[in-house]
Amino acid sequence: MWDRLWINARLATMTAGSPYGAIEDGAIASLDGKFAWVGPQTGLPGAPADLAREVIDLAGRWVTPGLIDCHTHLVYGGNRAREFELRLEGASYEEIARAGGGIRNTVKATREASEAELLAGALPRLKSLLAEGVTTVEIKSGYGLNLETELKQLRVARSLGADLPVTISTTFLGAHALPPEFEGDSDGYIDAVCAMMPEVAESGLADVVDAFCENIGFSYEQTKRVFQAARDNGLPVKLHADQLSDLEGAKLAADFGALSADHLEYTSDSGARAMAAAGTVAVLLPGAFYFLRETKQPPLEAFREAGVPVAIATDSNPGSSPATSLLLMLNMACTLFRMTPEEALLGVTRHGAKALGLQNSRGTLEVGKAADLCVWEIESPAELAYRIGFNPLVTSVKDGRDLEMG
Repeated sequence: MWDRLWINARLATMTAGSPYGAIEDGAIASLDGKFAWVGPQTGLPGAPADLAREVIDLAGRWVTPGLIDCHTHLVYGGNRAREFELRLEGASYEEIARAGGGIRNTVKATREASEAELLAGALPRLKSLLAEGVTTVEIKSGYGLNLETELKQLRVARSLGADLPVTISTTFLGAHALPPEFEGDSDGYIDAVCAMMPEVAESGLADVVDAFCENIGFSYEQTKRVFQAARDNGLPVKLHADQLSDLEGAKLAADFGALSADHLEYTSDSGARAMAAAGTVAVLLPGAFYFLRETKQPPLEAFREAGVPVAIATDSNPGSSPATSLLLMLNMACTLFRMTPEEALLGVTRHGAKALGLQNSRGTLEVGKAADLCVWEIESPAELAYRIGFNPLVTSVKDGRDLEMG
């Protein structure tokens, strides 16, 4: 028998085919934490009560895969509310960063914080995401900029997955910014990041390596060195690319077969084509676009024409996107970038999973994948992107069990 069977459901499977991969009057079953049956209820091989230990009647509610936030910086110390004020007074993000603010402020607070303090700060942020149906979250380091603190952040990220019912994907972002002790010596710091790579890999704390390829971050050649060190240590890569200028970050990401390239406001058509050829996902971050009051939109039409999968994420971080609502990002992706509601939902399900290399286990309602799902009190899946500040989640299920956050 199956463990659980949900009947009288409307399934947005997010598989290819019909819009949203929709199955009206559907049913879905789980066994040992994975989906064991998905399809029209009329196709069930018997009476529901004879097929599962527990049968749940959803009374026509919509079911989607568990949501995936594939780009966050959830673990950090302090906050940067003062910088928010400065930007409103006329200072740019780049000016604040060059004056020693920005990421460096968070680095100082994160270095000084204990693991317990970092965990206590990150828990409410993560719980906010889970309360909206998120079941998988990527968390980056990048606020330590030395081996000790980078590993501290990664340990906290891993422990969040032990404390709450959520899948955590961790990312080593040592090449995020230049720490004060390497002022004027960015090449020297890249040497240090590359030297960290063997221990990061051996620790098992990082699933992926990331870098910030930008005028206020690191150059194309410096980023390439980080990626080569990651490759030499058996770690896949992703990249903060083309956010403030076109340094050909999208092409660099594609050259290394990156899981994703993220931000991408200044990506060229050739960069989009390179990503498509490499299977690299474009991760758009409307929260940062909105919060920084940017005006250069990512080239969505180029991604569409090239066939690049497009994911959406919160980019939850203290400086440029202090957001903990993935549902709000769906609306922003539609209103700011002109994505369709279906594209936006794909961005936090199927394409979000691919951006983390998890497409074989998550992101769609398909037999054999992890039984992560959300039940929504909505009339159509488009409503998830349409509403603002509204959470229609009835319940979410992680690995076949109802999510309980304690």
